[in-house]
Amino acid sequence: MVPVLGFFYPLPITLLFSGIIHWFGNIWKMHFFRSGAKIKLILLFGIPGIIASYFGAKLVPDISEILLSRLLGIFFIIYMIFLFKNKDWKIPASKPLAITGGILTGFSSGIFGVGGAIRAAFLTAFNLKKEVFIFTAGAIGVFVDSGRVAKYFLDGITMENNMLIALAFAIPAPFLGGYAGKKLSDKIPQAKFRNVIAFALFLMAIKYIIWP
Repeated sequence: MVPVLGFFYPLPITLLFSGIIHWFGNIWKMHFFRSGAKIKLILLFGIPGIIASYFGAKLVPDISEILLSRLLGIFFIIYMIFLFKNKDWKIPASKPLAITGGILTGFSSGIFGVGGAIRAAFLTAFNLKKEVFIFTAGAIGVFVDSGRVAKYFLDGITMENNMLIALAFAIPAPFLGGYAGKKLSDKIPQAKFRNVIAFALFLMAIKYIIWP
């Protein structure tokens, strides 16, 4: 969402809009995959995540938009290269790993609006069942997005009326996506989307670096 909205709106507004949509999207994930939950793991990720997302979001108004945009572009390129070079990347599961994953996910979400992929990479180490994985990712996302959206509002980042109208229409979209994901989760492997995601990130990275 950040790569698409970033073509049309200033980055702080893009981060606020996407943060709200992601928050609702994570609520729907928890609803549709509520049969799976690992509370301890959620807290190990979520508590550091909400704190880190708050401080990541705190940097958004203080850093020039041009600098922040270029940092985001560099982040996307590094992330894309890492994905292609480490397709089977896994790290050993542990409590410190969960806490580290929460911090990195939260900070990345707060400042860049992108944290789901980092969260998924760390959760993969715990070898969770699909339903548990998706519910846990959604619950951690609620923690993280709550922290960053609250800080965006506290720092005076707001949306104009046209964006609020778009937001009202966009909120049901994650519900439909969650429903479709529930129905198709066993049929569509995530690997098929790798090239599409990488291409979108590359285009957005170029946009942010050259035309911030």
